[in-house]
Amino acid sequence: MSTTDWLKPLEHILNCPVHAVSKSIAEWNDLISNADEVWLGDNTVSSPIEGQRVEKASKTWIVISSSDYEVDLLELEGSSLQATEKELISWTLRLNRGTLAEKKSAALSETERQALKLGDWIQKQLESDEPAYSLPDHLTVGSRLFNEMIPFLLVTEQQGTQQATYSGLEKLLRSFMSDDILLIPLKSQEWLIWGSISLLRDEDSDAFDEQEEESLEESLASIGLGLHEMLASEWIGECHLAVAHPTSPAKGMIETTMLLRETINLGRKFHVGTNIHLPWMLQLERLLNSIPEAQRAKYLEQSLKRADLFVESEMLSTLDTFFTLDCNVSETAKKLYIHRNTLLYRLDKLKQETGLDVRQFRDAVLVKIILLLYKVTKRN
Repeated sequence: MSTTDWLKPLEHILNCPVHAVSKSIAEWNDLISNADEVWLGDNTVSSPIEGQRVEKASKTWIVISSSDYEVDLLELEGSSLQATEKELISWTLRLNRGTLAEKKSAALSETERQALKLGDWIQKQLESDEPAYSLPDHLTVGSRLFNEMIPFLLVTEQQGTQQATYSGLEKLLRSFMSDDILLIPLKSQEWLIWGSISLLRDEDSDAFDEQEEESLEESLASIGLGLHEMLASEWIGECHLAVAHPTSPAKGMIETTMLLRETINLGRKFHVGTNIHLPWMLQLERLLNSIPEAQRAKYLEQSLKRADLFVESEMLSTLDTFFTLDCNVSETAKKLYIHRNTLLYRLDKLKQETGLDVRQFRDAVLVKIILLLYKVTKRN
């Protein structure tokens, strides 16, 4: 019997909502650290085992099974649950200790087992003070990982829900990216994806090697857009996706993962509402993020003293569109559905009140920096 088969009967018996959720080992440890009550049984080792309980406010989490990288939990919602009810569930799960994990392991394909090993190794390197940047020989699986591939990082948005299975996501990716993919689970809501470099090649052309870097980046952005649309509509809903330049997984696994994580963090921090994040489009954001927060706040405070016009929603929207369209007045007016003269009036108003003319390169750079700092400081 699968986990989902007995959720509804258990929910009926307890008369409270019951969900099956997955969390990373780090998230489980955070739950323990911040819990109101913790029951770990006789377990003296750090890894979670069946039946362990964590309680916070009106929620209780009980371990169903665990692996090296994540924990499957029962999430019970309700403050009226009796202590004996929780103990009975823990006791039942302890009786089946290892059974669910063994069945789960037996059902894994060789591809998924290898992916789990890769994910575990990557996590350990990312947490290490001195990470190894090249894959060890036993994880390279022949010569495949020495070929150039396109790296993507996928982060799902929905917390507290059962994540899609490895095989389900892999099947979707193969339908979009052909069979030559590598899917690696990292955290419970984070997946590293390597796609074939053939995605960049025009089937009717052998001119890939002659393409300029700009066209390569445009192609990567287009692939990312298509992949995100497919995943958002057919898989898990809201999600974030980052893509980087092709590289060899065997030699660039750790550095690429670090870059993609940073890219998604910067994108979510500076561009709320954007779901596709490209590292070559976030270089200014990376520079601003490296400045201490106190200094960023001080510069912003001094800049905004010159005018509150920057923070008006209409002006924010106008400037965002203006910069997105490379400071093209005609295209910006068309995108905003306003007359060209209306746009010029807004830009002239900004110039009169701040002394900054965004039609001039130097002033445009300053205003762009002010806008980025305002957005991230306002959310903080």
